[in-house]
Amino acid sequence: MLSAQGDYEVVGEARDGKEACHLAMTLAPDLILMDLSMRGMNGIDASATIKRRAPTIRIVVLTVHQNEEYVREALRAGVEGYVLKDVSFDELLLAMRMVMQGKRHLSADVYGYMVDSFVTGRETPAPKKAWDILTARERSVLKLIAEGRTNRQVGQYLSLSPKTIEKYRASMMHKLHLANLTELVLVAMNMGLLTTLAAKCAETDVADVPARPAVDGVQVPDAVARLDDYPAGGAKR
Repeated sequence: MLSAQGDYEVVGEARDGKEACHLAMTLAPDLILMDLSMRGMNGIDASATIKRRAPTIRIVVLTVHQNEEYVREALRAGVEGYVLKDVSFDELLLAMRMVMQGKRHLSADVYGYMVDSFVTGRETPAPKKAWDILTARERSVLKLIAEGRTNRQVGQYLSLSPKTIEKYRASMMHKLHLANLTELVLVAMNMGLLTTLAAKCAETDVADVPARPAVDGVQVPDAVARLDDYPAGGAKR
């Protein structure tokens, strides 16, 4: 569908995070469509990494997540657009074109929620402060643990060892002053990591996904610029 637009050319599609980062650097697209629910490093961290390396590349997030914290984190990472997956293709194109004009674009529902939050001075509920305490990687681990996955499964999903996952678990419980796994799962729920919306973009079960080795001992970012509903990749004008 994007290829049919006269002012856009799809120059690449990434199958995984390593390829997405590689393509962003080698193809230098003008615009990237970025999902947030990724195996390994999430889309927010991937966006931040790409922005650090190539700040002129514009990024539009296309996601099911409308939680305020996701929006704030994405904007802090440097993305120019934040669009929900239930929008029409025409609205997606509008967002892309506005971003290419140097403007920012938020979906109407997201924009309304953010404005309401600002006007009313609504504070983030206390349980959600955990979002700021935990790192992005810890949040990724927490979500998978809260979904009922074992250390081995989480490690397989993120290409980390079970011992590393156990260290993340212990670190999170220490940071948040929690006594057991049940409390940890409750925190994940309060953070919005186990919402119905999040479940819609759940990845394939880890048993069906091969483990990804580290490169030179360093875990490779595994965010992917891909879409479920629309063609994805770097769009070059």
